[in-house]
Amino acid sequence: MTRNADLIDAGRRMLGRFELLGWHDGHLATKTMRVRTHDHGEVIIKIHRSMTAHEQEVHAYRTWTPALADRTPRLLATCETPPAMAVTAVTGSPLTELRLTAQQEQDAFAQAGALLRDLHTASASKHDPRFGTYLAERGTYWLANTTASLTPQQRAQMQTKLTQLASLDIPALTPCHLDFMPRNLMLGRDGILRLIDFEHARYDLAARDLVRITTRVLKQRPDLQNALHSTYGQLTALDEHVIDLCSVIDIASLHAPTRRLP
Repeated sequence: MTRNADLIDAGRRMLGRFELLGWHDGHLATKTMRVRTHDHGEVIIKIHRSMTAHEQEVHAYRTWTPALADRTPRLLATCETPPAMAVTAVTGSPLTELRLTAQQEQDAFAQAGALLRDLHTASASKHDPRFGTYLAERGTYWLANTTASLTPQQRAQMQTKLTQLASLDIPALTPCHLDFMPRNLMLGRDGILRLIDFEHARYDLAARDLVRITTRVLKQRPDLQNALHSTYGQLTALDEHVIDLCSVIDIASLHAPTRRLP
């Protein structure tokens, strides 16, 4: 109880009285607690690992998720000391924890494609001609610090891709989730898929939102890839190129000693 006193204190300041239902440590020093309230039903209280993560998630809930209607949690309250927020708890379970038929999986991934499409168009796009250089510099950092077992030839090939990324003619930047994976896709008993955990959300390349789910899930399941793109839309040659180049960042950062996402 003592180690979660900051969660309880933040929750009381944001919500008043509540019934504690449980808590767990989140990824990378985030902490969450589930409570029941009189006015809002079940609520998730979250303390972020940094002010940057806090500001990104709060901004996403205030600015972008309204375009997704009831397919995300709803922001209820925030505080800055510690950086915390309260959001409604969505029903259901992550796709990673469900035993679904192939058809049910395809239906879920079709909903996932629609979710991502609507997020990417939730606000006007931006343009940053130096964004490819920024991504390449991040990738070079992760590649230099990764603990992954890579041969000199593999490292050279990955560095070549980062060099290509730095010189890429960057398309428009859009609102992105940047941890768009089955663990953050909640399938409710009502059959509706909902997206959670926006602490990495920011303007980025739309195709970057597809790097992890493509390389870790969809390449092994072409049926799910077809289902997702039936609603999201088919990728362009440039999208495919961005996914290939940015996969280097994902591979390198995944095995870094102090991994940060994404």
